[in-house]
Amino acid sequence: MRVLLPDGAAANPGGDALKRAPTQTQPDAILELLKKYKTIAVVGLSSNPMRPSFGVTEYMQEAGYRIIPVNPNEREVLGEKSYGRLEDVPEKIEIVNVFRRAEEVPAVVESAIRMGAKVVWMQSGVENEEAAEKARAAGGRCLHFGGASEASWGTDAIGE
Repeated sequence: MRVLLPDGAAANPGGDALKRAPTQTQPDAILELLKKYKTIAVVGLSSNPMRPSFGVTEYMQEAGYRIIPVNPNEREVLGEKSYGRLEDVPEKIEIVNVFRRAEEVPAVVESAIRMGAKVVWMQSGVENEEAAEKARAAGGRCLHFGGASEASWGTDAIGE
């Protein structure tokens, strides 16, 4: 795993793995984020058990995470009410897990920034450098590892 920080960005003060050199392999950085944040809005979550979004989210829910489905085509997924957009979610969102096409990711990142999300997790195959740049422009930190990407913001960048 490589962690890429914008020039001059401070590492996450609560996460030792994120304090290391920006290009150093950091296998526990994602684990630190998942230990710290427990509420996950899943954009593009499908009720179809054959879809990757369903299996990944079901696993996260069984592991104790609060799951919030975000999909205008669903009413309920995994026993949770589904919302049409991130902006419709009435509670605090910590992680936004994105299961949408790469070209749709920039709009999701913009919504995540507006909603005060701390982490945007782009699944393998939906990486979008434009979205990563938007995250950096908002004061965000971007992690790139394996086939997935996340953008993580500190509370000072979002105004919590």
